[in-house]
This record gives sequence, structure tokens and C-alpha cells, in this order.
Amino acid sequence: MSTPSPLHRRGFLAAASALAFVAPVSSLAAAKDAYANSPFRKITDGEWKQRLPGPSYQVLRREDTERPGTSPLLNEHRKGTFACLGCGLPLFSSTTKFESGTGWPSFYRALPGAVATKTDYKIGVARTEYHCAQCLGHQGHVFDDGPKPTGLRYCNNGLALKFIPA
Repeated sequence: MSTPSPLHRRGFLAAASALAFVAPVSSLAAAKDAYANSPFRKITDGEWKQRLPGPSYQVLRREDTERPGTSPLLNEHRKGTFACLGCGLPLFSSTTKFESGTGWPSFYRALPGAVATKTDYKIGVARTEYHCAQCLGHQGHVFDDGPKPTGLRYCNNGLALKFIPA
């Protein structure tokens, strides 16, 4: 009987370790996506172009950014909810909106389960990009320079939102 080679043992252990890590992470990600079967996920690019105004389409579907200071929602201070323009999912309460001085509507907390995040390297550094959890429409980026109690700043494109007064 031959003795197992240390190389084979290491390879087996490396593969087993990788599988042990990847399997729970991928199943956890699937379990967290409450909107996986959303009909909004099945809309074609052409249908989105028809449904959305041009600049909003560029932001929501092409991950563009509106020019700072151009959103009428910067001056929206009534009580209500800020929802995704693409599908209507409520994303932020007006009670979490604050003046960040950046030129984009900013919030310190998203509504539970409303946004999904991913890492974005478009400008050469890692940033956390967030999307509407239901239709995956691009909303903006989240930074860790916001006010208490979260310390977060969800920097949102106004073109990706609609305001629903309370």
C-alpha cells in the first residue's frame, strides 16, 4: 500500500476548504435576495428604455451619475418616502435624509431589505455601490462619512428616485 503524497493531501485540503467557504456564502447570498423572482428582473433593456426618461434610464440601467446640484429632490424636506423610480420600491424614509453638501440627496439609513450592494472600481478605487433590491436599478454609492446614528452616507442620484409624500 502506498503512502499518500503530501501534495495530494494539500490539494485535497485546499479544495475542501474552498468548497466549505464558497457553498455557505453562495447559499447565504441566494437566501438574502428576497426579490430574486421579481418580475422587474425580467424586463428587457428595450423595455426599460421605453419605461424610463432618458437621463433616468442612464442612471438606473447604465450606472451613470447625474451632475451634482441638479436634483429637485435636494430641496425636498416634506415627510414621506423616497422610492426607486424604476419599480416603486420604498428605499429611504424622509426622516433619514440629511444635507451632506455633496450635491446629491443623501440618507444615513436605507429601509430594511431595500438595497443590495456590490464593490465598484470604476474610478480606480474600491467603492460600495448600491442598487434597488427589487429591480437592481443603480441608485448611488454608500460612504462611511455620514452622521450618527449609522455613520453612513447613501449618496443617491435624484434621477433614480421619486418622492411619495406622507
